[in-house]
Amino acid sequence: MRVLLTTWGSRGDVEPVAGLAARLRELGAEASVAAPPDEEFAELLDRAGVPLLPLGPTVRSVVTGTRPPSAATAFQLAPELVAARYETLLPAAEGCDVLLASGLMPTGARSVAEKLGIRYVFACFHTAGLPSSKHRPPSRPGHQSSAAETDIKVLWDEDAQRVNALYREAENRHRAAIGLPPVDNVRDHAFTERPWLASDPDLFPWQDRTDLDLVVTGPWILPDERPLPAELEAFLTAGEPPVYVGFGSMALRDAPDMARDAVAAVRAHGRRVLLGRGWARLAATDDRDDCFVVGEVNHQALFRRVAAVVHHGGAGTTTSATLSGVPQVVVPQIVDQPYWAARVAELGIGVAHDGPTPTYDSLSAALTTALAPEVRDRARTVAGRLRTDGTTVAARLLLDPAGGEGPTVRA
Repeated sequence: MRVLLTTWGSRGDVEPVAGLAARLRELGAEASVAAPPDEEFAELLDRAGVPLLPLGPTVRSVVTGTRPPSAATAFQLAPELVAARYETLLPAAEGCDVLLASGLMPTGARSVAEKLGIRYVFACFHTAGLPSSKHRPPSRPGHQSSAAETDIKVLWDEDAQRVNALYREAENRHRAAIGLPPVDNVRDHAFTERPWLASDPDLFPWQDRTDLDLVVTGPWILPDERPLPAELEAFLTAGEPPVYVGFGSMALRDAPDMARDAVAAVRAHGRRVLLGRGWARLAATDDRDDCFVVGEVNHQALFRRVAAVVHHGGAGTTTSATLSGVPQVVVPQIVDQPYWAARVAELGIGVAHDGPTPTYDSLSAALTTALAPEVRDRARTVAGRLRTDGTTVAARLLLDPAGGEGPTVRA
């Protein structure tokens, strides 16, 4: 069986798909991934033993410029991604049995599957963008709603219109070029009526989060057997567990003093500091030996060795930290991250930082709570409940031609 998986987004969008592709190959399927051509994603997929088909521009080129992405950036990127999906996925999906799409609004992927007459699945790692009669759409920078705060249906209608403004013209132009009729609502067309949710039911209770009929598989985790670098290992064993501070692919333009404030706040608690460089380019603020800076490393091995994890609240990082059984301080930046921050606090396994711009005082206060013994104990308890079989569940559903029509998978 041949399966093509596609995504466009940050590492949190790419790594789960790589994990599913690797599991499919272990079960005998031929699986490949069409994803952004960022060097770190190519290395990640190579480590997973999965071929990368480059799709669209690099994510780093879009999100780490001197200015944050704007509405103009979105209107330029959206048709570029639609064109890239048709160009890349049409030949790549030829002869495949199923096409699974995830990541940033995968407009075009379902149309490719329709043209080729193959099965299509949309998968997500949270429900922030899925229509709901009980929850508002995620806030959009620069988007002003004309609806009353309580008029949720109107807000979701506006969300569909916003997506149409970005993608519909390009989508229908490319559909016409391959002999397909136009679609009216490109958001709902891409999402389908039965999307898959790859998240842990304990960490992300999905009931009442959307009006769509979800198939819940559990999180997609790519096993990482890499040893930690020798210098990092030496730092870890030289003293008490440090506090890890890293924000992945978040640029943190509004927090230029993040590294200085974080280091000072951690030191104020008598702890050593481990900075994850990330796309914010965090760097040591002095030459003291109680601070160490790392690049891309095995988080599954690392997080078990630290006292707490301070991060941005991406779905993947939150899941990794929770599985590791360590307290968290979540400093949410965009989209679904405020939800993950609130859920970490609700579970009692960490702290939700108030807002995206931390200071010395706010981080110090958050760490006072996160480093308390009862939070550490609670984090260990919750870690023991999380599912780790998500890629197996999803792979078997893909390999079964009727899998997407079966009952919702529950914990």
